[in-house]
Amino acid sequence: MILLDALYINNSGGKVLLDYLVAELEQSGLDVFYLFDDRCKNDFKDIPKNKKLFLKTGILSRYKFYKKNGVNFSKVLCFGNLPPSLKIKAAVYTYFHQKLFLEIPKEISIKDKIVYQIKTLFFNLLLKNTDFFIVQTQVMKDSFLNKIPKSENEKVLIIPFYPSIKKSNIERGKKDSFVYVSSGTKHKNHFNMIEAFCSYYDEIKHGELHLTIGKEFKDLNSILETRIKEGYPIINWGFIPRGELGMIYGKAAFSIYPSLTESFGLGLVEAIENQCDIIGSDLPYTYAVCKPSLVFDPTKIESIADAFKLAVAEEIISTEQLVFNEIDKLIVLLE
Repeated sequence: MILLDALYINNSGGKVLLDYLVAELEQSGLDVFYLFDDRCKNDFKDIPKNKKLFLKTGILSRYKFYKKNGVNFSKVLCFGNLPPSLKIKAAVYTYFHQKLFLEIPKEISIKDKIVYQIKTLFFNLLLKNTDFFIVQTQVMKDSFLNKIPKSENEKVLIIPFYPSIKKSNIERGKKDSFVYVSSGTKHKNHFNMIEAFCSYYDEIKHGELHLTIGKEFKDLNSILETRIKEGYPIINWGFIPRGELGMIYGKAAFSIYPSLTESFGLGLVEAIENQCDIIGSDLPYTYAVCKPSLVFDPTKIESIADAFKLAVAEEIISTEQLVFNEIDKLIVLLE
């Protein structure tokens, strides 16, 4: 029997990938038992009760699970960055997609830095409990090998996977239209991008910016409300269900992507597959998934504003996608 341990996944991009992975595993016919975060207890209803367990996230509860059940599995896929809480006989693969364990941006708060430093120390203690790590890109692999003590090249596998979204049938947005599909967490760098768009608009006087920031990000929504009242053409759609994202991408010619750090950058791939050209951060994660049309320094408002202006002022190269879905390779690995 295979164990999919997704105990630390309950929202955001990780949850999108988890939903897709579970659907593909169920379709594959493999004998899989699922360990889910208790916050997902209203999901995965099609999976029989005897094939899944919901636990409250915690070091002790996870340890007890492996202590009691570890001998029942031939292969384990840990999908929440952390290897098992103890060494077991099964072949263990750990899907690693948390760049903040490898590199903490200077821009995040001191509190968040301390939290991730503690999590990184705990992660290092569990390294011996996995046989292989799986990452999404060569950049993530290189970063992993550089930062993680005693990590071995042949034990870090590159297997990107992601679900495609339904493409929009509506006419492509105007050349001066931009979109950023992302939550409002700090490292997504919305403030610099919004100020850069306003600076660009003050000079050029045309264009529009589409965002998907949920109501829970109160400070960011307050800034948006102020800018919109001032007359800037910014449209915040709020949280958009995944099945409707194609409509949002369809409203723009460009995807602006100012994030300060990404393990993969799912939004970049989604945008490209929905015919948006990428204007992205001049950071390794961007180049790992595509050859962008334009890049900028995400820490400098002026640099982002210049990218907005260049995009509408002249013909730029089309974005080239470099990473593609390899879910079949991951399924075969677990057989």
